[in-house]
Amino acid sequence: MKLEKLLSKGKYNEVYKSGDLAVKVFNEDYKKEDVFTEALIAASVEPLDLNTPKIVEVSQVDGKWAIAMECVEGKTLSQLMEENPNDIDKYVDMMVDIQIDMFSKKCPSLRKLKEKMTDKINSASIDDTKRYELLSRLESTPKHDKLCHGDFTPQNIIIDDKGQAHIIDWNHATVGNASADVARSYLWLSLYNDKIADLYMNKFCEKTNTDKSYVQKWLPIVAAARLTKNIAEEKELIDKWIDVVEFQ
Repeated sequence: MKLEKLLSKGKYNEVYKSGDLAVKVFNEDYKKEDVFTEALIAASVEPLDLNTPKIVEVSQVDGKWAIAMECVEGKTLSQLMEENPNDIDKYVDMMVDIQIDMFSKKCPSLRKLKEKMTDKINSASIDDTKRYELLSRLESTPKHDKLCHGDFTPQNIIIDDKGQAHIIDWNHATVGNASADVARSYLWLSLYNDKIADLYMNKFCEKTNTDKSYVQKWLPIVAAARLTKNIAEEKELIDKWIDVVEFQ
């Protein structure tokens, strides 16, 4: 497989264009089992009519594991927001509508969100009292079976030249409470732009008739899970969110 143009570069992988395909090449030390798990998750959501790139093959490129998938040409929603700041309201509307549609899908084969969150909280660098409070809060949340992306951000939505949205990077997908996924998206947005984050939260709650406090109760939980990524520039803000408080 010939790798052509570099499309993006992340902490654990690089994505290249190869003909009509996009090839995600993982770092040499990336676990083989995690590569196949990611491919399996992506394949599981393919039949759900969500405009997600189809997996073509899992193979090795220059001794590194790689996933080849359909290449979606376009710009991320994040790029469009940066290029067209006057259209932020429209783009946030689009993001919320896509996410609401995603929540209507069922994918029971995926891992349970509560189980994954429990593992992350147990591995986070927080004191035992705070860990207990977070796990207790998590256990008390209602059990749902919504399809949750786990990393639903403007960077993971590609808009093609026809204006059609495509959701990418499903490796954190689970089934569980939709408000957890919304809290995760809000947290990511708030790390970069508080105003856009608040606009997103307000639009979601208005469109779905969801009490904002219901979503906010998930913020300490998803913040603790985010802490396991060990991103230095995020730590101060994330530590604040982890404090277990009742939002007004």
